[in-house]
Amino acid sequence: MSGNTFGTIFKLTTYGESHGPGLGGVVDGCPAGVPLTEALIQAELDKRRPGQGIAATARKESDTVHLLSGVFEGLTTGTPIGFHIANEDQRSRDYSKIRDVFRPGHADITYQAKYGVRDYRGGGRASGRETVSRVAGGAVARQMLAAVGVRVRAYTVELGGVRAEILDPEGAADRPFFAPDPGVVAAWEERVKEVKSRGDSIGGVVQVEALGVPAGLGEPVFDKLDARLAYACMGVGAVKAVEIGAGVAAARLTGAANNDPILPDRFASNNAGGILGGVSSGQPVVVRASVKPIPSIATVQKTVNAAGEPVDLSVGGRHDVSAIPRIVPVLGAMVLLTLADFWLLQRRMPG
Repeated sequence: MSGNTFGTIFKLTTYGESHGPGLGGVVDGCPAGVPLTEALIQAELDKRRPGQGIAATARKESDTVHLLSGVFEGLTTGTPIGFHIANEDQRSRDYSKIRDVFRPGHADITYQAKYGVRDYRGGGRASGRETVSRVAGGAVARQMLAAVGVRVRAYTVELGGVRAEILDPEGAADRPFFAPDPGVVAAWEERVKEVKSRGDSIGGVVQVEALGVPAGLGEPVFDKLDARLAYACMGVGAVKAVEIGAGVAAARLTGAANNDPILPDRFASNNAGGILGGVSSGQPVVVRASVKPIPSIATVQKTVNAAGEPVDLSVGGRHDVSAIPRIVPVLGAMVLLTLADFWLLQRRMPG
């Protein structure tokens, strides 16, 4: 197993490394006739592009996408959709001093154990830059799902321990950090500045909501919709936990408080996060992902080198202070890819 393909019917296979010539992928299984252009994909890629905002790396990448196949005159043809995004501003020399050192919190030591060789330049496939291909694939899924009335929005609900109220999730896409609360932006900016001044990093929590999801998506037992959504989001490098609906808070509730009463025309609440028994209920699907702090920090940390000798390490180069906000569209893309796959599976079922 290579672990580079996601999905069963609507499939995304990705390639590329942080400091190679470029990254890209192939989307297979997308039906014909879906409106798709480079501009539509680019609009999604621009949301995660590096070099934007005070929490982001100084690396400058246009993330310009080039469609290679599967689209003719603005419509998908039903054949594999190939795309490529060139790396334009890699500075591999920044990593020369740590080529034989294992960075704490990174996949350096585990990739070495698995393969016996690793790309030390930014982590290679383990780099957050790999997610650019997921966002491009998610853009294709977004276009397909839009035709059936499903839309996905993602926003930040916590950054560096500072929580936001969910006041205006629709407006989050136009605010720094994808903030659903205009009043929290200043506090988040101050938190980033304070942590950055110490050479440290912070994590946060991202919420993704899928609206217009029809009831009936998901399979019993092993391919439950919530299980696959958790799998999809946990597959993003910095994510350490995933919740559906009330999530971990449900463990502290009684059954009477946690159950969502069913009325003739609606559910009275949505602690289930739009999923019951692994199958969508027609409610909004709500997913939250907890994102760890960026491990590449200037703060001195203890580690070892390839010879097993102790080393004090301070990571230089250009790095984000937080994976937020750039991880927000990535998590949205993973939810889109999952829902596209399940929607096609349900459509192909008899009856």
